[in-house]
Amino acid sequence: MATESGRKAVVLVSGGLDSATVLGIAKAEGFDCHAISFDYGQRHRHELVAAERVCEAAGVARHIVCPIDLRAFGGSALTDEIDVPKDRSDDEMEAGIPVTYVPARNTIFLSLALGWAETLGATDLFIGVNAVDYSGYPDCRPEFVAAFQQVANLGTKVGVEGEAWTIHTPLVSLTKAEIIRRGTELGVDYGLTLSCYDPDEHGRPCGKCDSCLLRAKGFAEAGLVDPLVG
Repeated sequence: MATESGRKAVVLVSGGLDSATVLGIAKAEGFDCHAISFDYGQRHRHELVAAERVCEAAGVARHIVCPIDLRAFGGSALTDEIDVPKDRSDDEMEAGIPVTYVPARNTIFLSLALGWAETLGATDLFIGVNAVDYSGYPDCRPEFVAAFQQVANLGTKVGVEGEAWTIHTPLVSLTKAEIIRRGTELGVDYGLTLSCYDPDEHGRPCGKCDSCLLRAKGFAEAGLVDPLVG
């Protein structure tokens, strides 16, 4: 049921499965959704095409793509000449922070989303971080989001003048299978999404990177067929 009808929110939309689900949740809660994606020099830039498809299907109020080239820093398999890990076991994925971690990425993305939201008169941000079926990224944890929300309330005109910011993380404690079931209930078309870290030149998923493996596991555990693989 929509409880926030007419209230604006900025939703971070990468084009992946999780962010598409978060956008569906924000719309289902009655928010007037403004979507932001980031062209940050990522090797899986095809995700931006997916983000456009997802946002168009959802009928967002506006979708912007913010350019910020994190290749200037590198240090990640997604933004540097570092191989994307393939065919890793669950134990290997849980062993530490992988090379696909992009330094401070969610801090940067949330900061930019925060700036746009303030110009829109919105105090709600939605992000698809997950602390259950994920690849070990420190900026996907609830502690990080809570800390950033405090920064938002301390460091913006809106926060200082007394209207509190809320960063919504509806997926943070869900398994990938639970996320997929929730999105399916909301009518999210996962055939529009792209989760792969290393797609081919046509945007087809590799099926072997951590993100592809977690996606496949999620659909299998949900008892559903991934429309990208039929």
